[in-house]
Amino acid sequence: MSKRFPLNPKHPERNCWGCDHYCGTDAMRCGNGSSRTQHPAELLGEDWYEQGDWGIEVEENAKSIQPGAKAN
Repeated sequence: MSKRFPLNPKHPERNCWGCDHYCGTDAMRCGNGSSRTQHPAELLGEDWYEQGDWGIEVEENAKSIQPGAKAN
């Protein structure tokens, strides 16, 4: 099962968001060491999940989502 994915983390610049490890930028395990994957909120803004077709359903006032799970 995947880790919960935060919708708007306080400091997204501190982590790599490319896999389920969410490594710190100074200790990436799976990357090639050149750069980290940015969180969608850094690229698209706080409402990133409302833009495009991410295939996720977000409940009102949710702080995170479980990838692959459907909202009730």
